[in-house]
Amino acid sequence: MAEVDSFQNLLAARMFLKTSLEKSRTVASALEKTGPRLEEIKQRLSSLEAAVRPLRAQKCSLAAVGGHISRAVGPAAAVLKVFDAIHGLEKSLSSDPTSDLYGYLLVVKRLEEALRFLAENCGLAIRWLEDVVEFLKDNGVTDDHRYLSNVTKSLNILRELQASEERARLDGGLLSAAYDKLETEYRRLLGENGVPLPIISSSSSIVAPSSLPVFVIQKLQAIIERLSANNRLENCISTYIDIRSSNVTACLEALGLDYLEISIFEFDNFQNMESSIDLWSKHLEYAVKNLLELEYQLCNDVFEKIGLDVSMDCFARIAIQSGFLAFIQFGNTVTESKKDAVKLFKLLKIFHTLNELRLDFNRLFGGKSCIEIRIPTRHLIKRVIDGACEIFWELLPQVEAHKGTSPPSNGSVPSLVSFVVDYCNQLLQDDYRPTMIQVLEIHQNWKHQKFQGELLRKEVCNIVEAVQRNLDAWSKAYEDTSLSYIFLMNNHCHLYKALKGTSLGNLIGDSQLREHKKYKDYYASIYLRESWGMLPGLLGHEDETLFSGGRAMACSLVKKKLKAFNEALDGTYKKQSNWDVADENLRKRICQLVVDAIVPVYRSYIQKYGHFIEQDGIKNVKIYSEEGLVNMLSSMFQSKKGKRYSTNTRHSIDKMSEIVTSRFPSTTVVA
Repeated sequence: MAEVDSFQNLLAARMFLKTSLEKSRTVASALEKTGPRLEEIKQRLSSLEAAVRPLRAQKCSLAAVGGHISRAVGPAAAVLKVFDAIHGLEKSLSSDPTSDLYGYLLVVKRLEEALRFLAENCGLAIRWLEDVVEFLKDNGVTDDHRYLSNVTKSLNILRELQASEERARLDGGLLSAAYDKLETEYRRLLGENGVPLPIISSSSSIVAPSSLPVFVIQKLQAIIERLSANNRLENCISTYIDIRSSNVTACLEALGLDYLEISIFEFDNFQNMESSIDLWSKHLEYAVKNLLELEYQLCNDVFEKIGLDVSMDCFARIAIQSGFLAFIQFGNTVTESKKDAVKLFKLLKIFHTLNELRLDFNRLFGGKSCIEIRIPTRHLIKRVIDGACEIFWELLPQVEAHKGTSPPSNGSVPSLVSFVVDYCNQLLQDDYRPTMIQVLEIHQNWKHQKFQGELLRKEVCNIVEAVQRNLDAWSKAYEDTSLSYIFLMNNHCHLYKALKGTSLGNLIGDSQLREHKKYKDYYASIYLRESWGMLPGLLGHEDETLFSGGRAMACSLVKKKLKAFNEALDGTYKKQSNWDVADENLRKRICQLVVDAIVPVYRSYIQKYGHFIEQDGIKNVKIYSEEGLVNMLSSMFQSKKGKRYSTNTRHSIDKMSEIVTSRFPSTTVVA
């Protein structure tokens, strides 16, 4: 009866083994062939079976160990079967994943499942066999037929299999090698499908960023998912950052960004600053809206299944590694450059560009990963606003400070007047006025002060009034009142023409413009009376005196009058020959008034009394021809330098900035 029970127990163990083998069949069915090591594994399995088979002979001694055998043999055989299946995967994993990536990923996944099965069951089988060995030893089972040694040998085989499973996951193991191939394919997909493309347009040649096709993104996602599940996500991120950041760098370098490395001292050249800031605005917009916008979307797409934190961190590192912060540093260099009035427009240009990109900056760099970009950008904006407001509020004091300086010696328009008028007019134009108002409002809010909408207009009006006060003070500095009138005439003419039809002219109003025109005509008439009004009287007609005293007396009197006239004419002409009337139309008009006042009187006098000089041969008396006198008087007030002030704001600012800037604060400070 005991033999029957023992035999039944063995049958039960066999049924349990059969059931376990059925459970592992789904894994084994994936492969039809086995590798060279399969025979070796089968031999090991035979050894294990040989170790178990003799146990049946000891029916009485092994009756109690049946349960241990039932529990140990099934899992052990299943482990061996799965291990055979793993080796059958070696051929598939040795192939190149490029041809069939998804098939390769499936094989890798099966390998992971098989190894996971071994990890979960191999240890269990080992523990059960260890229990069998321990039981046999404890129950004094003899080893005549080497039962114990065979079971022990089988136990060692399972331990070796467990170690093999662990080695498969280590560097150089089967699974590790498969992951390496996936990383290689990942790098290939990124490198071959994201190369920047040159684009040649009518205006310039640039390198455009290249997006990734949808099927490539899907493949990258599949690889990342597989590698991420096996602690290789950081390798994917590093590879992605290296390749994509190098693409962005190539696109930026193609723009020609050498100017971003210009030092503070090189900005002393106004033209360099002007052109560099224009390029900066254009290139920054391109970098944000085209290059980084694309990288932002790609990071979200490629790492969509991993999480937003990973994609944002990846994007931030691409932006920084590509050199984007050089744009921010350039802005800081501008704020640190020499402070002068013209610099205000440069700061406003920088603020306008950053403000136009504000929404893009907030969206792209709003995450915590982009703090290395967000904080420097905020600091730059603050420095720009502080610097612009500092220069703006210094304009009026600086204009007032020039009140005590000397006016031009030739009565022309002072450079400061032309500069300030054109400067304020430019500040009121649409390119700068809204930006200046916004900057002032932000700055007032920072100081917790209430912002007044008319602040800019009021301050500009104050500056214009200060210029007019300066003109009054400068006109009184001339010792020659006629030159003072020329000076005032010139400046009122300039102000009228420079302001008419401009934003600044609209601000001060038509009545003020009419005042300038009226004063121009007023000072022209006073100048004419004071400088030339006495000359016609020197040639007064005194017919009775001439003829009552005889011919000799008449000749003497004519000679005397002509000499006095010539001396006065020559003296006035010589003294005023260096005076300047910059406006050509005004110059011609003044000259014509002088001609009209002098030439008719002189012509009449010569026609009436010139015969005394001709008949009596009076010497040392110069007689002007009418044409000669007209040409002489018409040549007055011409600028010796050929300088003519332009009413074009941009031209005027460019031309006179160097002259006027020297009179404004020019120390190198942080603005």
